[in-house]
Amino acid sequence: QLQVVESGGGLVQPGGSLILSCEASGFTRDYYVIGWFRQAPGKEREGVSCYSFGDGRTHYADSLKGRFTISRDNAKNKVYLQMDSLDSEDTGVYYCATQQMELCRYGDTWFNAGAWGQGTQVTVSS
Repeated sequence: QLQVVESGGGLVQPGGSLILSCEASGFTRDYYVIGWFRQAPGKEREGVSCYSFGDGRTHYADSLKGRFTISRDNAKNKVYLQMDSLDSEDTGVYYCATQQMELCRYGDTWFNAGAWGQGTQVTVSS
């Protein structure tokens, strides 16, 4: 059974940085994906970034303009999302998700998650 444990988030001033972490478990094969999604108030949930552990590929939403970086912990099934130059539009609940599959993104389509985290609040405000 796939499971996800996420941590991080909080309140940060505009221009600041935060780091989120997510550890997944329950995989039965050595290829899987872990990614981050977010939901801003009054908006639909959207993909932010993801990591394909099979080949090390990373993907980002075009709207991020290079401000976020996803990386992995080589010793664990864990990823970190470094978020820099945060602004108010980054405010929302961030969800980690995982799935047993090879690629986390196909064109503009993000993977269908097999398990979700409980979500962590990120608030960017002065």
